[in-house]
Amino acid sequence: MGFYKNIARPLLFRLDPEVAHRLALAAAAKSARAGPRLRNSTSIADERLESTVAGLSFPSPIGLAAGFDKNGVAVDLLAGLGFGSIEIGSVSAEFSAGNPRPRLFRLPEDRAIAVAYGVPNDGAAVVASRLQWTHLAVPLGVNIVKTNLGSGAPPESADEIIADYVASARLLAPIADYLMLNLSCPNTTDGRDFFVDRSHLEACLTALGEIGLTLPVFLKVSPLGGIETVERMLAAADGASFVSGFMFNLPPGKPAGLKTPQDIWRTTPGAVSGPPSRALAEFCIRETWRRMDRDRYAIIGAGGVSSGEDAYRMIKSGASLTQMLTALIYEGPAIVRRATRELLRLMERDGVRRISEAVGAEARQE
Repeated sequence: MGFYKNIARPLLFRLDPEVAHRLALAAAAKSARAGPRLRNSTSIADERLESTVAGLSFPSPIGLAAGFDKNGVAVDLLAGLGFGSIEIGSVSAEFSAGNPRPRLFRLPEDRAIAVAYGVPNDGAAVVASRLQWTHLAVPLGVNIVKTNLGSGAPPESADEIIADYVASARLLAPIADYLMLNLSCPNTTDGRDFFVDRSHLEACLTALGEIGLTLPVFLKVSPLGGIETVERMLAAADGASFVSGFMFNLPPGKPAGLKTPQDIWRTTPGAVSGPPSRALAEFCIRETWRRMDRDRYAIIGAGGVSSGEDAYRMIKSGASLTQMLTALIYEGPAIVRRATRELLRLMERDGVRRISEAVGAEARQE
């Protein structure tokens, strides 16, 4: 932690955020072979942290969120950091350059970032080929999204948008342990509001069901719209037997109450990732957990998970699993082991024998 905070982070923070991200990812990719050996010293093997979610075994409920490794170039090393799962992407059916630069911004006083990438990625066929022989010690999730054709592209029909998801799912399902359908990307024009229409969501799930998916599928939806959105999502998912659970995306725009001076972020595009997104994520998790069929569905929680305490609070709100990403930027890779240890201490304090016992503990009491 000292090396990262005192030496590495100051150097990285002198660079443009996207350049720093690319350098970190390139270093992880070059060190991929060290992943299994590294995991022996970073992971915390404790049966209290283990859980089975959607038929998959997770050694820890703290995973890596999609967005760090969009194209699956460094999954071996990333799994070596001690995460309980790795999610890559978002990946679309076709190559996408994403949004114009600059598209990544630091909000240091909030320990947050503003993300306006617009899902740049190599495309589903390339990513599937890259990972076809990959076998990790933890579950690998692949986040799939509608191809970002850019703001100047002509509008596409509902059938074309749905076909894009189906094409990605066909290619990526064979190399994934689970799929995450990103149905509300806040940083693309054609991916943000399409699935607000329940008929579009039902049509997409029907089309995906027709290709015979056999792995767990999670729906990543907008956190906006309150309880009405939650209930609409649950009603649509009930007809698709392959849907195993849910996750909530970042909301577009900037949340109220940012500590970072307004002149730093007022003109920057993008959604805010990190601690400012946590309160809305926890609200959505609680309300979904209370209403969903808990024998069938599970929730993966993300948004401002920067510590074991954050993960524990999200789990008690109703998440079976959690993910972090922004914390890596501010705390460095050692945050994974530190957060996992803290989570275990909190479980011991509360007399929790298995992490699954804590899921929904606070939502149940309210």
